Amino acid sequence: MILSSRVYEVAQETPLQYATTLSTKLKNSIYLKREDLQPVFSFKIRGAYNKISHLTEKQREKGIVCCSAGNHAQGVALASTKLKVKAKIVMPISTPSIKVDAVRHHGGDFSEIILYGDNFDEAQAEARRLESEEGYTMIAPFDDPLVIAGQGTCGLEILKQSMGKDIDAIFICCGGGGLLAGIAAIIKRIRPEIKVIGVEAADAPGMTQSLLAGRVVSLPTVGLFADGAAVKTIGRETFRLCSQFVDDMIIVSTDEICAAIKDGFNDTRIVLEPAGALAIAGVKRYISKNGIVGKSFVATASGANMDFDRMRFVADRADNRETLISVKIPEVPGSFRQLYEQIFPRNVTEFSYRYQESSFAHIFLSFHAKNAEDASKVLDKLREKEYEVIELSDNEMAKVHARHLAGGRSPNVKNEVLYRFEFPEKPGALNLFLQKISSSWNVSLFHYRNHGADVGRVLVGLQIPPEEQQKFDHFLQVLGYTYFDETDNPVYTRFLL
Repeated sequence: MILSSRVYEVAQETPLQYATTLSTKLKNSIYLKREDLQPVFSFKIRGAYNKISHLTEKQREKGIVCCSAGNHAQGVALASTKLKVKAKIVMPISTPSIKVDAVRHHGGDFSEIILYGDNFDEAQAEARRLESEEGYTMIAPFDDPLVIAGQGTCGLEILKQSMGKDIDAIFICCGGGGLLAGIAAIIKRIRPEIKVIGVEAADAPGMTQSLLAGRVVSLPTVGLFADGAAVKTIGRETFRLCSQFVDDMIIVSTDEICAAIKDGFNDTRIVLEPAGALAIAGVKRYISKNGIVGKSFVATASGANMDFDRMRFVADRADNRETLISVKIPEVPGSFRQLYEQIFPRNVTEFSYRYQESSFAHIFLSFHAKNAEDASKVLDKLREKEYEVIELSDNEMAKVHARHLAGGRSPNVKNEVLYRFEFPEKPGALNLFLQKISSSWNVSLFHYRNHGADVGRVLVGLQIPPEEQQKFDHFLQVLGYTYFDETDNPVYTRFLL
């Protein structure tokens, strides 16, 4: 069925690209199957087009329906336009406008977008109603032999493009299992010695749990970060094929996915979506876990429909060299700077502090280390200096929430003024700023976060006695940095004072 697929009337044969940077980093040959270069920026066009192209004339005249908030909807929309088949595409009301606009662009006059329901399940129910009451043909996202066959053409291309190469394993992202099942079926038919390994997000391991249970397992909930692979119930046909042809499954974390997105960008200058980078995350984990050197692997770069507003989160989590810690320091002038000197010259990326009415203060601090060993050296050094340190790099609450809530009110701090400062962001810039600012007055509040911009921004609270106000004003003039007086800012008076 895969051999007779008609996908190339609209889909492209995407390149199998050698990932130079990633290969050097992992000490293995890594090839990326660039499905992000399809007309809809994902592999989904293959299965959607193959299914629709096999419909009877009567089915085409009646029309089709699908439910999707992402790549499948775009694939169906483009296929319906190419084949001139009317399509109803049901999407949840909460679908980001960028995805709705993309479906509208690909669908043209042949696709009608129906925004329905507060979540995917409600939208799916509406699509099922249209199927049963109006007689439209449902175009399933993965659990259909023709859809699976269409996705399997990706595997055929890998075989053709890797001729003469000793490929040891192919890593494939898995949501509902369509791409994994399709590629696995053709690989095991032609080159059964190549391992086929599926990769799932840790908060959506439907195929992994189903294979372990020996039956299709429905997950009670799934995470939405890798939304293109966030499937509660995998397909029965995909399960049957994966049970027969898939050698292993790997589960990866959100941080590993973010790091894989960065790795993909370093080699391609394309920002993959989270689900699109699953296979890269999987091959990295597989190599690290098994200590493999000198082998050849393929990873499917399966999609690049990234929501722009997610990029900040990905950038924050991608660089696993950032170590987040909580440190207890004496609440005395100078201790702030002394702590920083223990970490310098490593790049401190975040520093959060608020004066507390006790003899000690707790600091949120993050810094870049060369590797895990380098980070451990810093922590050991701090503990040798008798600092109480808690590493929070794997603490989800700390990374997502607490780091932004650290501090709060300190109503009894006396003679406090609040200033924002801006200075040129470069290596050592924060250290130079601290040398200038921590000379004469007690620092009662401090927040700094390195966002990779050209300007460093710091919020500082200082205790300035009235008799030293003139001296402080002169200090500001000779400091040489842009500054803003925020002492009367309502955010300060309501939330921090």
